[in-house]
Amino acid sequence: MIKTLRFALAAPLALALAACGSPTEETGEIQGDAIAAIPAPEGTQWRTTATMTEDGGVLVGNPEAPLKLIEYGSLTCPTCARFSIEGSEPLHEYIDTGVVSFELRQFAIHGPIDLLLGRLTQCGPAEAVVPLSDQVWANYETIMEPLQTNQAVFEQAMSLPLEQRFVVAAEQLGYLDFFASRGISEDQGRQCLADTAKLTEQADFTQKYGSEFNITGTPTFKLNGRDVDANTWAALEPILQRAGAR
Repeated sequence: MIKTLRFALAAPLALALAACGSPTEETGEIQGDAIAAIPAPEGTQWRTTATMTEDGGVLVGNPEAPLKLIEYGSLTCPTCARFSIEGSEPLHEYIDTGVVSFELRQFAIHGPIDLLLGRLTQCGPAEAVVPLSDQVWANYETIMEPLQTNQAVFEQAMSLPLEQRFVVAAEQLGYLDFFASRGISEDQGRQCLADTAKLTEQADFTQKYGSEFNITGTPTFKLNGRDVDANTWAALEPILQRAGAR
């Protein structure tokens, strides 16, 4: 088991993935009649209702929704970016009905860079996590380009003391500016990236997803605890509809 973030970064998540146990989730699609809409409390919308969950995700929508969709996603995963670009808005339309809730669990499959970006998306209120994640995915090439062209800079930053490495990396790769233009001030970003306890917690959740929940790649979707055979919106929407979403 990964005990500390320092160890997690030294051997990013190979241990977590190698430690996967036997799956315990049910398989097979959920089939059902159309489920009537469940109105949000007066003056609110389900799409702007968000809470952090005990398993490290952010749940958007009706906490009691009969259809509970979970995505294990990486912020540096191109297929996750495609799903976000194509599916985020139509998925939120289903969330607005109160019938579907959506929980994003950030799976740091690419180690330090996923932890850095994930920490910045979680630097504000819970309701901002999914919109900020969608912004990262919508600007996937912009996010990845400085990492690809300045790999040595990133590696050098990762050699600094733990409380400094993510702050320096984000500054030099332009990520503090990226998030500052989207509501997370530079001071907020620096403070969040220096929070070693929170970074360790994020790494531990990824360990848990791999070793306890048998997650081995991204994006992975679960609907009411069952495996979903889809990684695009075009494939996922019919599954939601057959389960009763409208």
